[in-house]
Amino acid sequence: MHIIITDAWLAKSQALHLSGLKLALSGILLSVVVMLGSVAAYHWVFLQGVRQGWPGFESVARLVTQGDVDSKELYMRENLDAMARKLGEMQARMLQIESLGERVAGLAGLKPEEFKVQPGSGGALVSGRDITLPELMSAMNQLDRVSGAGVDWLTVIESRLFDQKIQRTLVPTEEPVAGGRIGSPFGFRIDPITGRSALHTGLDFPADTGTPILAAAGGVVVVQDVHPAYGNMVEVDHGNDLITRYAHASRVLVKKGDIVKRGQVIAEVGSTGRSTGPHLHFEVWVSGVPQDPSRFLAAGETLAAAQLVPGNPRRP
Repeated sequence: MHIIITDAWLAKSQALHLSGLKLALSGILLSVVVMLGSVAAYHWVFLQGVRQGWPGFESVARLVTQGDVDSKELYMRENLDAMARKLGEMQARMLQIESLGERVAGLAGLKPEEFKVQPGSGGALVSGRDITLPELMSAMNQLDRVSGAGVDWLTVIESRLFDQKIQRTLVPTEEPVAGGRIGSPFGFRIDPITGRSALHTGLDFPADTGTPILAAAGGVVVVQDVHPAYGNMVEVDHGNDLITRYAHASRVLVKKGDIVKRGQVIAEVGSTGRSTGPHLHFEVWVSGVPQDPSRFLAAGETLAAAQLVPGNPRRP
């Protein structure tokens, strides 16, 4: 194909020679340009019609966008259902934690019913209709409040149990001589030196010289002295006006101001002071009054036996 282009002003002519291939490519290019122009024009007219509210365009817009809206609603519904199921599982778990908290509260000496942070409520999230987002958010907020209250209560229980544990460690229930037998008990007896009736203010534990003397409970050493009657003596303050005294030691291993733990070796058995042979003289004083140490030691044996009972919740 030959195309001649003539310029009237310049009085020139130019000839274009198009082969069959070039002609086909030109037709395709022209078709593509027309197509893109048509699409652009349609898109512009459609958007203008929707924005300006031209008659007939609103219904067409709904038909075009309905599929996207349905897809988004389905996606939202699936996510809401999944979140609702997870929330139901969390609520069921909170009920289990609440039940456990009630039992632990009873062990701590608190009223178990006071641990119920949401009496009469709870359970999995079950609905006969689709749950809405506001309903889901409300349930999550309630669960957050309930869990926060549960944490506060468990903190109180932990504090109470810790206090009880500390109190137990400060009560002299540990035998001051491991496996030792009791010689002279607490109370009135015939004094082995004078031969007269006298009050024996503690327990005697006969043992070989050098046998370890153990702290009956944790506390602070308030006295480490040599006494005319008690010999090498140690006193440990356990708080609450409760003091234990360990007398006639051959050697003392602690000094005034030391902090000792239950069962710690603080001295060794001897026969210093007013004594007829190697033994430990052990006393318990409460508010300045001597008490029978055997009652404290018996309480420790009872507690140890209870902890060895199978199924006991306090078993170590």
